[in-house]
Amino acid sequence: MPITPFHFGPGAAMHAMAPRHISFLSFCAANVIIDLESLYNLVYHRHPVHAFFHTSIGASLVIAAVLILFVGARWFAARVWLPNLFGWRELSVRQVVAGAALGAYSHVVLDSVMHGDIEPLAPFATTNELLGVVSLGTLHLACAGLGLLGLVGIGARRLLSGESSAG
Repeated sequence: MPITPFHFGPGAAMHAMAPRHISFLSFCAANVIIDLESLYNLVYHRHPVHAFFHTSIGASLVIAAVLILFVGARWFAARVWLPNLFGWRELSVRQVVAGAALGAYSHVVLDSVMHGDIEPLAPFATTNELLGVVSLGTLHLACAGLGLLGLVGIGARRLLSGESSAG
């Protein structure tokens, strides 16, 4: 299933650990953009389903795309009113890049563990050494557990300090 929420679990945990340094919003955006390619390939019956954006080079381009979208949205918002959902206007470029990089590269790693059609180091290598290093159930449980820990951490931080953690 493309655009799986399991990918967001590690992002929630990373954001909880470093909310001033990692944008959860850009983490999620990178994951969704990567899986749009898979969705397209599924809809049009193209193989491999997990293609270019599921490589280190493709993920790097997704990071750049998230940054360009963020900068473009910020430029546009300075001229026309846009809602500030999730506090995205307060995010720094560094937070956006960190979140997008962690999101894009973790996406490639996590999907490499579970999908046989990924060549994460293409065009430099056509193998996937990560395939099956842990079971699918363990992988899903770890992602869900990290998500739960992240939510607890974010909630505890806000409750104890009154801090507002943007994006």
